[in-house]
Amino acid sequence: MLYGGYLASGIYGCLQVQEGIDLRNLASDDSYVSSFYDKEEKYFSEYGPRVMVAITKEVPYWNSDVRNKIERCMESFENNSYVNKAFSESWLRVYVTVAERFNLDLNNQNYFIGNVSRLFVILPEFQQDMQLEWDVIKASRFFIQTVNVTTAVDEKNMLNQLRDIAKDCDIPLLVYHPAFIYFDQYTVIIQNTIQNVLVAAAAMFVISILLIPNPLCALWVTFAIASIIVGVTGFMSYWQVNLDSISMINLVICIGFSVDFSSHISYAYVSNKKPKVNDRIIDALHSLGYPILQGGLSTILGVVALSASASYIFRTFFKIIFLVIAFGMLHGLVFLPVFLTLFGNCGKKPKVDKSDHELCTGTIKNPHSLDFSGDHQGQNDNSSYYKFQNRYRSDPDCP
Repeated sequence: MLYGGYLASGIYGCLQVQEGIDLRNLASDDSYVSSFYDKEEKYFSEYGPRVMVAITKEVPYWNSDVRNKIERCMESFENNSYVNKAFSESWLRVYVTVAERFNLDLNNQNYFIGNVSRLFVILPEFQQDMQLEWDVIKASRFFIQTVNVTTAVDEKNMLNQLRDIAKDCDIPLLVYHPAFIYFDQYTVIIQNTIQNVLVAAAAMFVISILLIPNPLCALWVTFAIASIIVGVTGFMSYWQVNLDSISMINLVICIGFSVDFSSHISYAYVSNKKPKVNDRIIDALHSLGYPILQGGLSTILGVVALSASASYIFRTFFKIIFLVIAFGMLHGLVFLPVFLTLFGNCGKKPKVDKSDHELCTGTIKNPHSLDFSGDHQGQNDNSSYYKFQNRYRSDPDCP
C-alpha cells in the first residue's frame, strides 16, 4: 500500500511537471535581472519577443513577383495567432508605399537600388535592416511582434509555428530572437530527458549483471532505479522544480546515487547462502542497513546548505539530491527487501553434503562411518551420533 501510494503520487506528478526554464532563474534572487523580469511580467506580459524575419540570400527585390512572395510570407506570419500584425515592421512595405505615392518605378534594378539611400535619409532606422553592397542587397530583415506568449508551452508552440511558416515560404527566410536559444530547449527537453534516463538505466543494468551474479536481481535493481526516477520527477512538480536543462542534468547524474542502495542490498541478498529468503534479506539489512542510512543522511547533510542559496541552480541541485537520496533509501531499506522476499527468489541455494542431508533427515545408513573426533574425545559411539544428529535437526538452516 505504501509503494502503491508512492508510485501513484509520482506518476501523477510526472503528468503535472512543467517544462522550460524561467530566465530570471539564471540569475541570483537579488539580481536586477530578476526585478526586470518581474516588472516585465507585470506590465508587459501581453507581448512576447520581437522576432526578426531575415532574408538570408540575395534576391531581386526589384522584381515584382519576388516582392509579392515576400509580402505573402509576411501576411502568413501576421495571420498567426501568436503575432500582432499592427506592430509589424518592414522597410520594403514603406519603400513600396512611398514609391506608389510618388509614382516611382521599382521594377528597374538601378532605380530601385539608387533610391534606397533616399529612404534611409527619410527613415534612418531602416538603414540597419539592410546589407547593401554596391548594386546588390546581400540580406535584409523585417520584424514581427509576438503576443500571448506567457508560458513555456506557448514559447515552444510559437517557435515551432513561426519556423514552419518560414519553411513553407518561397523566399529563403530565417526567424530569430536571442531568446530562441532557450525556447529550443523546450522543444527537445522531454525527449532528451527520457532518452538520457533510458540510456543511463540500461548502462546500470549492464553493470549490475556484471557485478551481481544473477540476472533477475539485476532486473530488480534496474526496476528500483526506474521507480526512483519516476518518484523524483513526479515530486519535482510538487516542489516547484521545472523540467529544464538544469534539472535534466541533475536527474541523469543522480541515477548514480539511486543505484547504490539497491545494488548493495541485492548483492548481499544474492551472495547469502541461507536457504530461506527471509533469513537472507534479514542478514542483508543487518549488515548494510545502518551503513546505507548513514551514507544517505551524510549526503543530505552535505548538500543541505544549498537549500538557503540565492541561486535557483543550487537550490534545484539540493532538491533533486534530497529526493534521490530519500527515495533511494526508501527503496533500499523498505521496498526492495519486500519485493525480493516475495518475487525475487534469485539467491543461490547452498550445496549440501550428502552426509549432512542424511543427518538432518535421519536416514544415514552407517552412522559409525562418520568422524566425530571433534565430539566426546573421538568416541565414535551411538550416543555421539544421536547428539550430533539432534544438533543438526535443531539447526534452522538445516536443509
